[in-house]
Amino acid sequence: MRFLFFLFILLIANHIHAQGCCSGGSGIPIAGGAATGVLKQHQMEVSGNYQYIRSNKFYTENRDTAALFDNLNSNYFFIRTDYGLTDKLTLSIAGGYFSGKSLIELEQTDTVSSSGFGDLIIFPRFDVYNKTKNKKQTEITIGLGLKIPLGSHSDSNLVFSHPIAGDFYTISPPTVQPTNGSYDMMFYSFFFRSYQKRKFRVFANTFYFKRGYNSLGQKFGDYASIGVFASKTFFRKIGVTGQLKGEWIGEMKAARNIDLLASYNIDQISTGSRKLLFVPQISFIQKSMIFYITNEIPLYQFVNGTQIGSQHQITFGFNYRFMLKKGNEVLEDCETEEILEN
Repeated sequence: MRFLFFLFILLIANHIHAQGCCSGGSGIPIAGGAATGVLKQHQMEVSGNYQYIRSNKFYTENRDTAALFDNLNSNYFFIRTDYGLTDKLTLSIAGGYFSGKSLIELEQTDTVSSSGFGDLIIFPRFDVYNKTKNKKQTEITIGLGLKIPLGSHSDSNLVFSHPIAGDFYTISPPTVQPTNGSYDMMFYSFFFRSYQKRKFRVFANTFYFKRGYNSLGQKFGDYASIGVFASKTFFRKIGVTGQLKGEWIGEMKAARNIDLLASYNIDQISTGSRKLLFVPQISFIQKSMIFYITNEIPLYQFVNGTQIGSQHQITFGFNYRFMLKKGNEVLEDCETEEILEN
């Protein structure tokens, strides 16, 4: 009888955890646009944003499919500080905090949620080419960074409580953990072209995250993205930017002797994806301060196996640049334009 009781408990735990096993891959931990070029020596930039994500769209490959749970949503606060060590080298330190990250079961019968710090990102960038001629500026920047987990990647949730047997917990799905728990390398490139007379800019950036293994023996899929932007300023106060972004996330892997399905109910076949997104942005410029809002719109999604896809992602943010040493100008008009892409 006792054996049947514990078997029943395990079946309940497995069922609840299975509802969140989809989309085991992890995306980029930088919210609201990536860091761009370099700053001048002794120049500093402080930026922050709030990102809201929600989705109840499920796919099998690129086809709509039945929902496995009601929705997945998160509220994320991200802050970044950049400092110009020289005119060619800028150091960036950033981090994020989830005030809430929740998976809601069908018919809202249960909610699995967590909160906490995500990752610390240390991200130096080096300017390899920067030239201005005839009111046209061209810049090429590369970056190499490190992502360090700050939060927990093994939060658990209560699945059953019995007055005699006690409480039973299971590790929450990766989709609601504040971080993937691994130390990851970042590789970055940035190309920028500004036409100052026309108040028009075109630029592009690429990201690649090389994932490591976390303490649970999980290796989330590597992440790669390429973004192409066009931006124009109107009335010296309003900036309009459009971005076309392609994303790729690789499949999860397991350390030796680790069975992701048996240990964490993660189906490796249902991890990894390819996406094409359009990201419009509107910015308001007030001297050295820029406020902006972006909305990420999926154009195409292909997921491995069956997963939850992208649906709603809205970001509100600001950027503020200033000089730390007296006697330097705070920010010229052309420099204000350069941070519109954030």
